[in-house]
Amino acid sequence: MHPIRAFPWKRTVLALALFSTAFGYLEAAVVSYLRLLHEPARQQFHPGRPPGDLFPLLTLEQMRATGKQQQQVLAIEIGREAATLMMLAAVALAVAGNAAQWAAAFVIAFGAWDITFYVFLKLLLGWPASLFTWDILFLIPLPWVGPVLAPVLVSAAMIAAGAWHLRSEASLAPVCLRGRHWAGLIAGAAVIVTSFAEDYRNILAGGMPNPFDWSLFSLGLTMGAASYAWAVWQSQRATSAAMASASAVGDPAS
Repeated sequence: MHPIRAFPWKRTVLALALFSTAFGYLEAAVVSYLRLLHEPARQQFHPGRPPGDLFPLLTLEQMRATGKQQQQVLAIEIGREAATLMMLAAVALAVAGNAAQWAAAFVIAFGAWDITFYVFLKLLLGWPASLFTWDILFLIPLPWVGPVLAPVLVSAAMIAAGAWHLRSEASLAPVCLRGRHWAGLIAGAAVIVTSFAEDYRNILAGGMPNPFDWSLFSLGLTMGAASYAWAVWQSQRATSAAMASASAVGDPAS
């Protein structure tokens, strides 16, 4: 186990926020170009549909019917998503001193990137119309879809947890995530992903999204938040007990 050293956590969070904001703009600009590339094909099968209406998606058969360009764009888009995750992971690794700091930095970077991405889409394209507008969140490994508000809530929770984790590490009172905490975090994440991806067959078939399962999503978000809060509480109790023990040992009267 590596020793924990104090580090400038505020500067780390600021650096991650600046990178993620710039990356959010870059991502929004790329999406602007992609929509221009996709629009002729979309109008071929859904004439008159406003550009801001992302659904129904073109099926794979419809994309093949439009020629190779749309298929190539889809393959490039999937590669871009993978590269995005790698870049966020890489910048988190660059500012981290250990695995816990890397994980915390990654969720901060991811959350800030996601939120600023939507902010810049609104500025560049006037989209989304509201926080309840449906979006295609990811294509890996299956389409994830949901109202914009859902990923924004997840991102906000990620930023808060990541910043708290870095702060605790900097104060030399780190949050200790044990197996039970990780189990809760992973289970919560799995439930959230399920709420986004459970309608994938309908989406791939060119259907309109079914009503979003807010109950399932809320369950997953609560599970994840509660698991991390539980880890924070137990870590703080352990730290307080250790300090009290050390104080008792060092007190001559005891």
